Amino acid sequence: MTSRSVHVGLLGCGHVGSALVRLITENAGEIEARTGVRLEVTRVAVRNLARERDVALPASVFTHDGAAVVTADDVDVVVEVIGGIEPAREHIIEALKAGKPVVTANKELLANVGRELFATAEGAGVDLLFEASVAGGIPLIRPLRESLAGDRIRRVMGIVNGTTNFILSRMSESGASFSDALAEAQTLGFAERDPTADVEGFDAAAKAAIIASIAFGARVVAGDVYREGISELTIAEISSAAGLGYAVKLLAVAEETSDGIAVRVHPTMIPVAHPLASVRDSFNALFIEADAVGELMFYGRGAGGAPTASAVLGDVIDAAKNLVSGARGATVGTLARKPIRPIDEVESQFYLQLEVADQPGVLAGIAEQFGAHGVSIKSMQQAGIGDEARLIFITHRAREADLRATIQSLRDVASVHKVGSVLRVMGDEA
Repeated sequence: MTSRSVHVGLLGCGHVGSALVRLITENAGEIEARTGVRLEVTRVAVRNLARERDVALPASVFTHDGAAVVTADDVDVVVEVIGGIEPAREHIIEALKAGKPVVTANKELLANVGRELFATAEGAGVDLLFEASVAGGIPLIRPLRESLAGDRIRRVMGIVNGTTNFILSRMSESGASFSDALAEAQTLGFAERDPTADVEGFDAAAKAAIIASIAFGARVVAGDVYREGISELTIAEISSAAGLGYAVKLLAVAEETSDGIAVRVHPTMIPVAHPLASVRDSFNALFIEADAVGELMFYGRGAGGAPTASAVLGDVIDAAKNLVSGARGATVGTLARKPIRPIDEVESQFYLQLEVADQPGVLAGIAEQFGAHGVSIKSMQQAGIGDEARLIFITHRAREADLRATIQSLRDVASVHKVGSVLRVMGDEA
């Protein structure tokens, strides 16, 4: 096989960028033998030139100037791993317009200005690849975009944030409080000093927007995603769910119906028999439901330098091979305008906990409020707590708006002393 060298320009050299350089350097011979392409990192843009990096590159390769990397004659493929919107967007647009394929792991960028980037790549006739943007080292985008292109995907749901999954694992398995589990995650490097993006669901929402865009060929941005985090979850709620046979996970859910696309991120009770319920610690998993293939699950490390770099490298190899052969990979295509369903119109099952007066007739009055708003009760449990009773309901599928109206009505019932936890339930009913 006749080999050809492809020069890689790197924007950013943090955990992911450094791991990518090491993978390219250590595996160059094997990559060349398998693909006929020899990868070489020729330029790297970094913020701090004085910082020591565990990569086998000469000092002359490094620069402060990202634009110089993008426009350099000795750069064929551009890899962006700096994160954020700017200057990443500017550099990617410039690279694409120059006819250079781009590989990015930037979920925030794609979830907010992906439409502009995809259109620019399409107009320039070059690849824009982003496998690592959603689930780190887990191959997801390529299967959605290529392997399942001829199938009709109904729903994608999964655990796409390792920090929150680690926290929920600790809370459910060892009884740690949210704050203690978060502190442990920060000590182990699974959570940032400011964990807001993770624990409040912003990170997962950006990923959910990308998933929905690819799965349904639609224009979905982060602002379209309904979002709730896990910071208000308590041990009591998780223990109660466990007693009913459920695990609590922060789920990203994207589904398409005849009425449009619904995309949301929120804590969810999943039956313990469901494959997603057993995903522990910082691992991620995506569960896909489609007409022809049925059910699929992808599982693995959703973050970390080496796993993410592995996914980036796969894209770099694809881009390099396409560049050498004069071809293009599978593209996103034209993203259609499809209606985004507001959360009030989405249907789910619900878990609802009430504290009520322990006296005759209370349950009948509560059931009347459910019925008045068209919410059907699937199961109910009652436990005495002194002069009160704790009632736990799980509903059949109901609209969010109807459940909220039910809750408002229940607050006006004299015998209802407290409307407690409300969680969505996934997996019992289609």
